[in-house]
Amino acid sequence: MIILTDTSTRSSLVNASRKEKTDLTLPDGFDTIDFDALDYLGWRDPKMGRRAYAIVPTLDGEIIGVLLVQAQATPRSRAQCSWCRDTRLPNEVVFYGAKLAGPAGRRGSTVGTLICRDFQCSANVRNDPPLPYAGYDAGAARQDRKDELVLRASSFVERVARQ
Repeated sequence: MIILTDTSTRSSLVNASRKEKTDLTLPDGFDTIDFDALDYLGWRDPKMGRRAYAIVPTLDGEIIGVLLVQAQATPRSRAQCSWCRDTRLPNEVVFYGAKLAGPAGRRGSTVGTLICRDFQCSANVRNDPPLPYAGYDAGAARQDRKDELVLRASSFVERVARQ
């Protein structure tokens, strides 16, 4: 279970400057978010159009936050989210970039990935997958999708945090 406060959220951001941490706008209803229904917390900053944040628990139980910037260009064709890999996406997928933490990030090194624009991955993996054959265990498939989402999201933030 993720337990976040304003202070822990800001301090978890590994690739943000002090000013960027101060400028962070928490999502509406932050105090009432049901973290049991989320595999990670992601939101777009309402004051800064292309800026977004993702707070992800790693497999070690550590919380890592990353500041993301949406690319100005959009994919020419329907893209698949790299985190939830939902093929029936009801939402837009965009390219987010993140500068690396530490000296590499200060030199301008970045990594990027395709993610659901408004971070609906947790909801997407909880939807029932299409049944490919009779006797298919949809519950097990849903759990596998949740586990894989956690693995891919934590791998990305750990890559950003690595110095």
